[in-house]
Amino acid sequence: MTVANARASVNDASAITITPQSPTIGAVIGGLDLSCDLSDDATAVIRAALLEWKVLFFRDQDITTEDHLAFGRRFGELEIHPFGQGKSGHPEVLAIQHDEDSPGYENIWHSDVTWRLQPSLGSVLRLVEAPDIGGDTLFADMYAAYEGLPNDIKETIDGRVARHDFAGFRRGLRRRGATDEEVAEFDAKYPNPEHPVVRTHPETGRKAIYVNRAFTEEIVGMDKEESDALLERLYAQASFPEYQVRFSWAKNSIAFWDNRACQHYAVSDYWPQRRSAERVTVIGDTPYYDAEQIPVETTASPFRGAILRANRS
Repeated sequence: MTVANARASVNDASAITITPQSPTIGAVIGGLDLSCDLSDDATAVIRAALLEWKVLFFRDQDITTEDHLAFGRRFGELEIHPFGQGKSGHPEVLAIQHDEDSPGYENIWHSDVTWRLQPSLGSVLRLVEAPDIGGDTLFADMYAAYEGLPNDIKETIDGRVARHDFAGFRRGLRRRGATDEEVAEFDAKYPNPEHPVVRTHPETGRKAIYVNRAFTEEIVGMDKEESDALLERLYAQASFPEYQVRFSWAKNSIAFWDNRACQHYAVSDYWPQRRSAERVTVIGDTPYYDAEQIPVETTASPFRGAILRANRS
């Protein structure tokens, strides 16, 4: 997909511009006013761009909560987060606020809600209040992360599954005084799912690493030492700058990311300043691995140099 230069009315698909921010991940979307309804054609352009660039950025979108919800619903049903603080009157909107008394803690590579049996398709986050400096978010292309692995590691992980858990949220429940019975209710409602270590994207057919430091507990069928060592190797793949894009927020900036294809890391470097955001999350499907599924489109990796030499088997 190339950068568009057409000029047309607001939210006409032909007016949309797509400006890549790195070779494989991240693009700024222009020519849209998200306070207005999206046409079916405009929605299709955005979805195609999301599949290609994994995360999309929108600037200067002064929208209402209703606009935010309407945009998210163009891509599927929205979830209600069982552990986060919902916005009053809008349970699908997750309110995320950090300040002097509540420092940021999302500074860990992760894909959202992989502790669900059906984790999310994607998340749409709008920044309501930005710190004067800091508070960026990094996104990592987990297709590239998988493709950059040595062949022997790919052979080891292809077809395997890993157990995921909401352990951090469970600890939060206990800190807030939840009883054993209340915690047991959450355990029963959200049993530990086993997701493929390498996920096949249902729309692109591409393979991506689908374990993350926040929610993955173990690779099933391996002893703890082997599982821990292999997971550390896979987690480290997100840390290569070649696989990343970094987004600097401003008030009314929006990011829409594909949780099936990328991970993200919210930089916690702005304390004691205030950072306030609102997120809606689109419900996804059951992750799977299919060795036979052929990707819709393949391109040669642009990454060379030491990163390629280090990952040769």
